[in-house]
Amino acid sequence: MPENCLFCKMVAGDIKPDIVFENDRILAFNDIAPQAPIHILIIPKKHVSTLNEMDDSLLLGELMQTAAHLAKELKVADTGYRTVINCNQQGGQAVYHLHVHLLAGRQMTWPAG
Repeated sequence: MPENCLFCKMVAGDIKPDIVFENDRILAFNDIAPQAPIHILIIPKKHVSTLNEMDDSLLLGELMQTAAHLAKELKVADTGYRTVINCNQQGGQAVYHLHVHLLAGRQMTWPAG
């Protein structure tokens, strides 16, 4: 675990996020600066800095399946939701631990906003 990785500290239990889902490989929690009424971050417990470093297609699939599962559980699957993975600085990545944003509860616009 990188020393200063915020999300690794959450996985380790040093920082307590508002958890909405957890299993042995994934942690999902409410974003502290939500951009929509529902804004959940879904992360692998294993540290992966960016999508460029992801070499586990099963884990990547699990992240996306978790997003779909949570959307169904939160009753927004039928009305719609957005999933986003930002990669590196120009892609808007702020925390360098791979994470999927699940956004819902309002009309999404394009470009993202």
